[in-house]
Amino acid sequence: MIAKMIVESALEALTPTAPPTGGVNTAGLAEFLRRFFAPLFLVVVSVVAIFFLFTREITRFVQFIILAVAIGVIFYVPNVIEVTARAIAGALGIR
Repeated sequence: MIAKMIVESALEALTPTAPPTGGVNTAGLAEFLRRFFAPLFLVVVSVVAIFFLFTREITRFVQFIILAVAIGVIFYVPNVIEVTARAIAGALGIR
């Protein structure tokens, strides 16, 4: 059974595949980034906000929350990453 799987995977790896056409496939990249970084972002925001509250730095806390909301919009509003990436690519002359 194991030998059969090894042979099948070796044959699959050795079979030639068609070269990619049209460049890099980035379908789903924004969704992957959103799923990967959004929970990490929430943890970091929570820890830093709790730190500011415990040290009683209310002004820095408010500044941080405003910044966190602005950055959070990038992660949670649909199509913001795609639109921003297209705008940057267009500004650089990349199609």
